[in-house]
Amino acid sequence: MLVRFREDVINLKPKAVVILAGTNDIAENTGSYDPDFTFGNITSMVKLAQANNIKVVLASVLPASAFRWRTSVQDVPNKIMQLNERLKNYAREQKLVYLDYHSALKNDQNGLSEDMAPDGVHPTPAAYKIMASLAQEALRKVLK
Repeated sequence: MLVRFREDVINLKPKAVVILAGTNDIAENTGSYDPDFTFGNITSMVKLAQANNIKVVLASVLPASAFRWRTSVQDVPNKIMQLNERLKNYAREQKLVYLDYHSALKNDQNGLSEDMAPDGVHPTPAAYKIMASLAQEALRKVLK
C-alpha cells in the first residue's frame, strides 16, 4: 500500500483519506508478519498525507478470527488487537480521527460473523453499510 500511496492518494489531491491497512500483512500474504514494519508503513502513509495537506482518518484493522487460506497464521485476533491498540494510541498522540471498525463489527470471538463476512475476512454489503456510516461520521469530523 505504501508503494502505491502517491499514485492512489496523493496524486488525486483529496481533502481527506481513510487509511485502513494491516490485514494482508497479518495474514502473511506477502511474507512473514512484522508488527513494527506494518505499523511503520501505516505511519509513513499518515505522514505523506499530512505533508500533502490531506486530512487523515486512521482506521482500525477489521476483526478476523483466522485466515482460511493461511491456516499456519496463529493468534490472529490478538495480532489484530495489538496493532489496533498501537494505531489508536498513535491517532491520539497525533490528534487524528480514529475510526474503530473493529469494535463495531466484531463477534464474541473477535472475528467477523458469517453475515458480515462469509469467509471471515472480506466484508459483505451489510458490513460495508455499517462501515460506510462510521466512515462518513469520521470524515465529517476531519473535514469540519
